Amino acid sequence: MSVVLGSGEHRYRVVENWAKLPDGWEFRDVAAVAVDSKDRVYVFNRGEHPMMVFDRDGNFLRSWGEGLFNRAHGIHIDRDDNLYCTDDGDHTVRKVTTEGKVLMTIGVPDQPAPFLSGRPFNRCTHTALSPQGEIYVSDGYGNSRVHKYSPDGKHLMCWGTTGTDPGEFNIPHNIAADENGWVYVADRENHRVQVFDGNGRYETQWNNMHRPCAL
Repeated sequence: MSVVLGSGEHRYRVVENWAKLPDGWEFRDVAAVAVDSKDRVYVFNRGEHPMMVFDRDGNFLRSWGEGLFNRAHGIHIDRDDNLYCTDDGDHTVRKVTTEGKVLMTIGVPDQPAPFLSGRPFNRCTHTALSPQGEIYVSDGYGNSRVHKYSPDGKHLMCWGTTGTDPGEFNIPHNIAADENGWVYVADRENHRVQVFDGNGRYETQWNNMHRPCAL
């Protein structure tokens, strides 16, 4: 009998051994998972094959990213099925097609900003998109910052510093944006989620969450 988790409208059946990996392959520290408009599942992991792609039934389709990514951390897919892959090992965000072609790189590979300098990036963690396609990046392990970019990768602004007050962060570990333009930041070591408008103005926070890692 399969296990069912969750409650109310959000109940999920566990499918054991769903992913059918090629012989000899394995997952190593799966950092993020996302699904595109065709129900293809992208598994961003820290093994020899950083991006593994499956159909909805778990059949392996392809892999890519070998030799490109240093340490997988975050993945976001936009309405056009472009992937935004956040690599906290080489301090970049890459916009990539579903076939693995790099369209844009934000940040300089293997050249981190100084620790807690506020400049992009020092071990960035995740990305989110505004309704207008602007790119938000949570940054991250070596910074306490959120950066905002234009859709073509131009740096527009940033906000945040180290601390516990509203608008301050202690490891902004994940970020999300909704259709109304609100920006949600998982402020992990402050045990809260903070909510901002699209220009970084503090709105509210959700407290008493034990190390929220993702949204």
